[in-house]
Amino acid sequence: MRVVIAPNAFKGSLSALEAAAAIGEGVRVAVPDADLVLLPIADGGDGTVDALVAATHGEHRGARVRGPVGDPVEADYGLIEAGSTAVIEMAKAAGLALVPPENRDPGVTTTYGVGELLQQGYDGGARRFIVGIGGSATNDGGAGMAQALGYHLLDERGRELPPGGLALQKLARIHAGGVHANWNEAVVDVACDVSNPLTGPNGASVIYGPQKGATPEMVAELDAALARLAEIIRRDLGVDVEQLPGAGAAGGLGAGLVAFAGARLRPGAEMVMETLKLDQRLQGADLVITGEGRLDSQTARFGKGPAAVARHARNAGIPVIAIAGTLADEAELRPLFDGLMATVAEPYSLEQAIAQARPLLVRAATRALRLVLTGRRRSPLA
Repeated sequence: MRVVIAPNAFKGSLSALEAAAAIGEGVRVAVPDADLVLLPIADGGDGTVDALVAATHGEHRGARVRGPVGDPVEADYGLIEAGSTAVIEMAKAAGLALVPPENRDPGVTTTYGVGELLQQGYDGGARRFIVGIGGSATNDGGAGMAQALGYHLLDERGRELPPGGLALQKLARIHAGGVHANWNEAVVDVACDVSNPLTGPNGASVIYGPQKGATPEMVAELDAALARLAEIIRRDLGVDVEQLPGAGAAGGLGAGLVAFAGARLRPGAEMVMETLKLDQRLQGADLVITGEGRLDSQTARFGKGPAAVARHARNAGIPVIAIAGTLADEAELRPLFDGLMATVAEPYSLEQAIAQARPLLVRAATRALRLVLTGRRRSPLA
């Protein structure tokens, strides 16, 4: 029996690789001679670097970069496909988790470190980039990133702008003469699962600014500053990003990556599945098992990792089971999955469930496989 095991991370308890190993252990309890294909997945958010490096036998590279408030931070990125592809999570260099709540101020935080990671990947030989942009602390439209790549963002007196989104109100000119890389020869794919434009009532500042510390007054200023950035990008670089769906992701980093690195904004989970060559890995499989910490309506509606795995499995005619720590909105999940299984089969507190995540997942996988085997024995077609 060939089983492809492709879970997302169980946030707060297990990485995608750890989850895959636990599910595999559980499968082997029920089917000792099962042929297992462990394929940890991600959907472009937290854990994407780890999942892709693990699944493709890539490597991690450490990097000391400028953090969101200017202090150095220790970040890392992944190199896969013999170093030709770099996998970057912007949150490692400019994430909200790097800024204490009392210091959060999207008027001054910067994406400079993200640009440093891109540049290091390029200098190391990568020419394809997979960039996850969730969890940002910034609202600078990718301006800091651009400066790290060698762009000069200048005010009316020709002075370089300081870090942060509010400084963009004084942007007068973008000079590209100092750019260190030829981004026209690179492919930059950005995992972007939101459709917010850069500016306006659904833009980066209005929708996401407050959770990063922006006051109502600051939101209006930041929105105007990003509109100014879009205007100068349009004039000096010939790229119109202001109303591009997804441009407002990560405080406008989506727009910045398109404008300054020629990026493509793509659905995160599908981009990861393509990189993992999921369809090839599914060939000859009898069963697919996926899952993550919580499966609910958002899994189905927003195309999260397990939903993408399920679609590919269904297209290949392979049954797929999803295992989760918590199941909700099952009516919306059932059309995606042939079976659903919760790890918790008896009363547990949340703290207990997290602490016991691995053994619970092992047992859930065993239960799932035993049900599959029972169904096979009872089926007249078996």
